[in-house]
Amino acid sequence: MFGKQTVKELSIRHGLSESTVKRRLSCIKKTWVQPKYMGHGVIHIDATYFGRNTGIIIAIESDTGAVLYMEHIKHERVLDYQTAVNHIESCGYHIDGIIIDGIQTLFSVFSQYKIQMCQFHMVAIVRRKLTKNPQLQAGIDLLEIIYGMKSANKKLFIEQYDKWCSRWKTFLAEKTVNEVTGRKFYTHQRLRSAKNSIDFYLPYLFTFEEVEGMPRTNNKLEGRFTDLKKNLNVHSGMSEENRKRFINGFFLGQ
Repeated sequence: MFGKQTVKELSIRHGLSESTVKRRLSCIKKTWVQPKYMGHGVIHIDATYFGRNTGIIIAIESDTGAVLYMEHIKHERVLDYQTAVNHIESCGYHIDGIIIDGIQTLFSVFSQYKIQMCQFHMVAIVRRKLTKNPQLQAGIDLLEIIYGMKSANKKLFIEQYDKWCSRWKTFLAEKTVNEVTGRKFYTHQRLRSAKNSIDFYLPYLFTFEEVEGMPRTNNKLEGRFTDLKKNLNVHSGMSEENRKRFINGFFLGQ
């Protein structure tokens, strides 16, 4: 469960060989059993990775931070999210709403729930398409609107966004001709891509206004991931099996 440096320190401290320390540590079993919670609340759900083909999917209760579900995964699949939600509900827990970070398929799969698109991830999506320093005035204006989302309500945000769409409608429709093929393509493709992303997520950006206790972002869960990775980094060099033991122990202690 520990990294190479920690194993060496333990071997010196207790006068044992490193192989003996590793053998004894490997006998420590931290078995994760999916918890069973009753009641109701808003849940955060997301996946994170620690290396190639090594990650977890986790769901926590927004109000208490209680871990409602955790599973080790190799690849992030929609089925993993469905399994997590199904387990939580099978325990008798009523889900008042779900906060997710942008996998588009999930918005149709979980259409029966109140879904909040994490605003932090919405900003990140638009920023990736426009860059942090867009050169076009349309991009500068759109990024400003997106940055202002964290302090805006739904009505104000939609008003600002609709004005932007009207102002730049003709600009966004501009096309360029490929001199070789003669085919036309949209001149400002990245800007259009950013707009398309906002159009898709817009119905889910302010769900928190409708659901009591629902936050705008998945930051509570992201903070948990950050704490876990900091602890994992202290114990670098673990095998995949020991990493799983460590993660199980980390969340068993929550």
